Amino acid sequence: MSDIHAQKILVLDFGSQTTQLIARRVREARVYCEIHPCTMPLTEIKAYAPRGIILSGGPASVYADDAPSVDAGIFDFGVPVLGICYGMQIITHLMGGVVAPGAKREYGPAKLSLQETVGPFRESDPVELLQVWMSHGDRIEEMPAGFAALAQTDNSPVAAMGDTSRRIYGVQFHPEVAHTPQGAAMLAAFVLGECGCNPIWTMHNFAEATIADFQKCLAGEKVICALSGGVDSSVVAVLLHKAIGENLTSIFVDNGVLRAGEVSEVAGLFRDVFGLNLVVVDAADTFLERLQGVTDPEEKRRIIGHTFIEVFEAEAKKIGQVQYLAQGTLYPDVIESVSFKGPSAVIKSHHNVGGLPEQMKLQLVEPLRELFKDECREVGRELGLPESIVSRQPFPGPGLAIRIMGEVTRARLKTLREADAIVQEEMRAEELYTKVWQSFAVLVPVKTVGVMGDERTYEDVAALRIVDSVDAMTADWTRVPYAVLAKISSRIINEVQGINRVVLDISSKPPSTIEWE
Repeated sequence: MSDIHAQKILVLDFGSQTTQLIARRVREARVYCEIHPCTMPLTEIKAYAPRGIILSGGPASVYADDAPSVDAGIFDFGVPVLGICYGMQIITHLMGGVVAPGAKREYGPAKLSLQETVGPFRESDPVELLQVWMSHGDRIEEMPAGFAALAQTDNSPVAAMGDTSRRIYGVQFHPEVAHTPQGAAMLAAFVLGECGCNPIWTMHNFAEATIADFQKCLAGEKVICALSGGVDSSVVAVLLHKAIGENLTSIFVDNGVLRAGEVSEVAGLFRDVFGLNLVVVDAADTFLERLQGVTDPEEKRRIIGHTFIEVFEAEAKKIGQVQYLAQGTLYPDVIESVSFKGPSAVIKSHHNVGGLPEQMKLQLVEPLRELFKDECREVGRELGLPESIVSRQPFPGPGLAIRIMGEVTRARLKTLREADAIVQEEMRAEELYTKVWQSFAVLVPVKTVGVMGDERTYEDVAALRIVDSVDAMTADWTRVPYAVLAKISSRIINEVQGINRVVLDISSKPPSTIEWE
């Protein structure tokens, strides 16, 4: 493990939907961290050798029969511990305090009054009332021996507590969310001040360390890289190219569900500009034949994921002596596909994670697996990738197949490609493309009545999905000016045959996902 991983924080997950935000805030303080399940064995925690441990929130009550817990041995390590919401309650429960249902639940904003400026509050103003975000029904009725109250709200006499001698702290609110404005500073105070970590987790250091690691562990090995042209796979391809040069073959697969002009654009850029050894494979017929008649979203993802691997293995066989497949898996892909980092729920499978076959001949190389999207973009800039790639909006591996509700056919793909191209053109023309997270069209399997040229029509509906986000873990629909929406709608209805109605998706994530399938 490289030096940038040497000083690290362990986040133990109790099932909170914002656990990933804790990791983000720690990394924003330039300290490496990983999320692992709260059931992580004590021996593994010791072997991980964290500088500090953070216990996440969670939906359970600590006194429930099936409540998730943690080995109390973590409190004897001698490293600082910070419990957040449920994490604070499990500290109380395991160390002899009392947690009970509150007389009144506390959800939403609250004003925090500090009593002691230690632990996560060591850099806070002791006089200032801090705005925090609460989300709990239980509260601390009796603190464990050795603990003192550090802060309170009108509803929580013990809104934060600490045992300074053992450096164990708990906060009832959520410092990781944006609704706690000074929360990032509190987490930084904990990991930098209390845990003594140095701020060395930068994307410049990550890029250098990753290239050096590849040069050692892949020396003399032949590797193929699944290149889609998106920022994730592009970063992986350039990282590997810098590390192993001609031993890398990047493979771009035309799976038949790409956007208009994608094949020629990607091939020209990476072959001519970046000088990568690039193979373009036309497998559109194979993918579309296997998708014929399939309407279930998970089955679409499974078929596409398995077919990708078949194509890659066939190309690897042509090259000869290839043992490794590199791909641009990111942390949100992993956390949404596999519920292995705690009792949080699986949301959906990703073609390059949950959609992969169990038996694969190629070993995976996933250098970005623990990075968020914004971190990946920063790595791309460090590598000298142009902004046209670095700022490119995310495009799902299953492509337009999961933006067509129902069966994927060539005719429906043509319709959606034309509609989606208009969305991209107008967002760029209005200089909104790089200001939003994603903007795209979805083809809905619903026909509606319309009137065109005094004649009745009965055609498909296109939905616009335009969202703001930072890392895809949460998202909100973008308030695009009405004039822009009107122009997009007008162009789609007038220029795309088969669509007579355009609607706008105004759902946030959660409860909805960004993609429709």
